[in-house]
Amino acid sequence: MRVYITEGNKETAVEIHCVTADDKTRRLQKYIEAYGSALSGRADGETRIVPLNEILYFESVDGRTFIYTRDNVLETGKKLYELEEMLDPADFYRCGKSCIININAVERIRPEISRNITAFMKGGDAITISRRYVSGFKAIIERGAGK
Repeated sequence: MRVYITEGNKETAVEIHCVTADDKTRRLQKYIEAYGSALSGRADGETRIVPLNEILYFESVDGRTFIYTRDNVLETGKKLYELEEMLDPADFYRCGKSCIININAVERIRPEISRNITAFMKGGDAITISRRYVSGFKAIIERGAGK
């Protein structure tokens, strides 16, 4: 990898030179585009900006969507399907009808008798990955994506 410093540049630009635009290249592009990305949420009458890497999971309850971090719970105006479309699927995974988790925030997992998986998040919360979503979750974990 090379970094070129050009005098007179007013902003930083990134170019990707590749033989073919495969899945890895597109993932790198999304990662670069999302670098420093954040979402806004409301709590206690204030709007707060939350970097994506601080988000543990999103949950939809009674038609409202919440952002969970280690220290805060914020409400966002976005629906889960909107978040799912904008987030990198290697980092965020839809693990049930009402929840999207940050793969990077999972500390450990435990299989359950019901064929669900319980994911224990860095903040201490336990999230159930329903059996319908278990195979996709295992595939992400096994290939080490999001790390």
